[in-house]
Amino acid sequence: MNEKRTRMTGVARREQLINVGRSLFASKGFDATSVEEIAAKAKVSKPIIYEHFGGKEGLYAVIVDREVQALTTTLENALTRSQRPRVIVESAALALLTYIETHTDGFRVLMRDAPSAHHAGSFSSIIGDVAAKVEHLLAQQFDASHMNPRYSPLYAQMLVGLIAQVGQWWLDERHMSKEKVAAHVVNLVWYGMRDLRTTPSLMSDKNNSGTNVVL
Repeated sequence: MNEKRTRMTGVARREQLINVGRSLFASKGFDATSVEEIAAKAKVSKPIIYEHFGGKEGLYAVIVDREVQALTTTLENALTRSQRPRVIVESAALALLTYIETHTDGFRVLMRDAPSAHHAGSFSSIIGDVAAKVEHLLAQQFDASHMNPRYSPLYAQMLVGLIAQVGQWWLDERHMSKEKVAAHVVNLVWYGMRDLRTTPSLMSDKNNSGTNVVL
């Protein structure tokens, strides 16, 4: 009895190629990944890839654009939840770590060097955009606290850079939960080296009695 093979729709095939390409770019990098390898893993012919994306560069560009949008949206949503400084730090740290947790391959793609033909959308440029948004929020807090707002860009770069660096480290060091990592980030940022807490926690954490733990 012959079984009728079901052909993928154009949309389904495109998504399959994006998923395959993302996995290969994440593990091997752009230069080390060939169109032949993408086609072999997707079990299609090379012309199919050219038909959908115009080549390896086009596929890479679509993947990066998607990841940039996902990461930017995640961080922007986190930053607009509150204007309280501590909550901003917590939200930014948790948002980035959550993105890494749910888009691990995508984050690896963003972390790798982009081909020269794709000059936009690098991880550093995304972090710069996020720092600019944080700068605006910090300037408001500095002004309210009678601190000089002109220092807000410096503090925004330090804050976002710290969180981004920790996120890159956590990418391969998953022995701690994202909540615990975020709590330690806040511990350093909020209290400083002179007043670190020995058991840091997030404001959203709850103790055994069910009440919020607020440091």
